[in-house]
Amino acid sequence: MRLTVLGGGGFRLPLVYGALLGDRAEGRVTEVVLHDVDAGRLTAIARVLADQAEGVSDAPEVSVTTDLDEALRGADFVFSAIRVGGLAGRADDERIALAEGVLGQETVGAGGIAYGLRTVPVAREIARRVARLAPDAWVINFTNPAGLVTEAMSRELGDRVIGICDSPVGLGRRVARALGVDPERAWFDYAGLNHLGWLRGLVVDGRDELPGLLADPTALGSFEEGRLFGPEWLQSLGSIPNEYLHYYYFNRETVRAYQEAEQTRGAFLNRQQARFYAELERPDAPAWESWDRTRAERESTYMAHNREAVDAGERDATDLESGGYEHVALALMRAIAHHQRTTLILNVRNRGALAPLDEQAVVEVPCFVDANGAHPVAVSPLPDHATGLVCAVKAVEREVLAATESGSRARAVKAFALHPLIDSVSVARRLLDGYREVHPGLAYLR
Repeated sequence: MRLTVLGGGGFRLPLVYGALLGDRAEGRVTEVVLHDVDAGRLTAIARVLADQAEGVSDAPEVSVTTDLDEALRGADFVFSAIRVGGLAGRADDERIALAEGVLGQETVGAGGIAYGLRTVPVAREIARRVARLAPDAWVINFTNPAGLVTEAMSRELGDRVIGICDSPVGLGRRVARALGVDPERAWFDYAGLNHLGWLRGLVVDGRDELPGLLADPTALGSFEEGRLFGPEWLQSLGSIPNEYLHYYYFNRETVRAYQEAEQTRGAFLNRQQARFYAELERPDAPAWESWDRTRAERESTYMAHNREAVDAGERDATDLESGGYEHVALALMRAIAHHQRTTLILNVRNRGALAPLDEQAVVEVPCFVDANGAHPVAVSPLPDHATGLVCAVKAVEREVLAATESGSRARAVKAFALHPLIDSVSVARRLLDGYREVHPGLAYLR
């Protein structure tokens, strides 16, 4: 089976390859094609993968190319993990937003809108190329903002594009651990949009164990989300929110912490990864050791400003474990390619699963997966406060899609202005002007 990875020079690619190395099942991936627009990054990551594969018999063969059409032809699965504008673009997104006193995170608020406006046109063109050159391939989308980009690609590929994220997986595992439950035996009642969802129940053998956890402040404080949000707020919600909802529930504190920090998350990652890729330009640099050291530093500093804003302390060792998006991707491929039915939380077209959103809206919900793809499970309605947020953010996503299709500056301003974390039309206009100045890819908005 042939897997093509778009954004194959990306830093997290060794996580995916590690999962492939551990897969010994019949019909596994035997060929990995890495595509990237940056040949230097491709070379660096290929070196890391070569170190990973050392001593592993029958490791998937790896090839690299900067030719997109060559990469797509013959693919059975395509992973989309591109970053339009690179980490420098992310750092600019954060800087411009914070100057206006609003959040610039890459998937939430002003930063997410700016990232979407420059990514969606590229993602849709990729989807068209996939439809033409690899019509039988399934696209698994990692590209952020994942829900928005998946919905954009679905307009070209229909249900053959599926978005994945490790946040719901990591949340479910942490809650299961706090309950002393095997996550493999649990049903996670989770619903929302990407980076905007809530765990409403954790069912084992027909019994919902989440109410017991919510009644125990000590247990709630034993894992990442409990420390971020605080037991009292989780008890008020009656659910466990995705960690990204911290940007909504504690927005002023988080913006202040970002403004007071020496550098934003994007700036930190841009400098960190620049050092890593520069180090691997040396032929004698230990590729795997350099990558693993950089990864550990990256994980330990994740959402550091949010934890600082609410005095949540350092990340616990158990919170440093990967949410396992690479394993979700592997399980998804197996289910489709070999009809190994499974259940996963995915980003797919709604199909009536989550009211009151329409059929074509991409949502993040549990799905049954088989050879015919991912089938969303109908979930109970969200409470009013959550429904309001979901509908507001989906309306923003739709304005972003309309702006990218029409090239309308007015629709782009509307997207910024309607977001719950941006409270001014004037700020929205200044944000767009600021982003157009630093991102040539937004010149189409007139």
